[in-house]
Amino acid sequence: MELKGNCLTTAMGILPHTGIAEAIELALTLDIPFWPQLPHYSFYEDMYVQISEHFPGIVIDEREKRVRLDVEAFYEGLLEYAGKSESDEYFKLSPRYSAALDAFLARDLAGYPAIRGQTIGPISFGLKITDREMKPVIYNEDVKSLLYDFIARKVNVQYRQLRAKNPHAFVWVDEPGLEMLFGSFTGYPSSRAKEDFREFINHLEGPRGVHLCGNPDWSFLLSGLDLNILSVDVFGWGHIFTRYHEEIKDFLAAGSIISWGVIPTLTEELSKEGIETLLVHLESLWDYLAGRGIDKETILSRAWLAPARCCLVNADGAASVERAFTLLREISQRLRDKYGLY
Repeated sequence: MELKGNCLTTAMGILPHTGIAEAIELALTLDIPFWPQLPHYSFYEDMYVQISEHFPGIVIDEREKRVRLDVEAFYEGLLEYAGKSESDEYFKLSPRYSAALDAFLARDLAGYPAIRGQTIGPISFGLKITDREMKPVIYNEDVKSLLYDFIARKVNVQYRQLRAKNPHAFVWVDEPGLEMLFGSFTGYPSSRAKEDFREFINHLEGPRGVHLCGNPDWSFLLSGLDLNILSVDVFGWGHIFTRYHEEIKDFLAAGSIISWGVIPTLTEELSKEGIETLLVHLESLWDYLAGRGIDKETILSRAWLAPARCCLVNADGAASVERAFTLLREISQRLRDKYGLY
């Protein structure tokens, strides 16, 4: 499926709102809307909790706000899991784990150029969720093997739900923990992780995308995975990301999309920025790439725009995030007018 670039707008799935309707209305103001994840509404909206529904051995502690794996319960639950895992219904997000998904799917979504879903990725989940001994579950080969398959099934079922509402649907995976692979403290080598992640990506239906706000070795994602979409926090990390210009050139030449996360969402950062400063920042990154052999037309034709990150910690609740969305739409329009993008 050919994805249109041309500075279309989208955003991360997590929003700070406590009202479902308000969050959906905000998401629908973008060119590529998404169903919102609302951790302030319910602990079950946390992206690590959300994906864990029906994974064998998972223990959710609402009081302590923790998720862990009981390894004994994991093995005991495998037989039941095997018997139920042939049904798509088993992998759908229930209303308890996603209050906004059904409400989003109830809207008329056919007229958008694309619509999006999201879920936490297996690397981040496997490194964050631990067993009773506080060992990340990704180091248990049996758990890791099922985890990659489990999340792929979750992605594919969600994709089919979205595709029924718009043929240009996709689901990207959030991998905030990916940069941990490149630290000396991890026992999961990046070379092994890339093999596992490549197999995982190859099992996904529809356009395949990854979002992360951190700063990994970008070669991991830009080459060798055949991704269709990469969402990057370029407000914070653009000066490093663009150094991978040879990989970016090949990534764009293959028809893939880069979602340029240029709008800050933290109140303090946002108060220092405006349309002009953010445009200068973004175009300076593009000019750097153009100076290294990637023509501006290609960059624009394969570009989406987004906030740099999600944000749940602002003292003003949803106000700063909503202002970031307003700036996003205005910057997109300015660029479309400047470059004749339709």
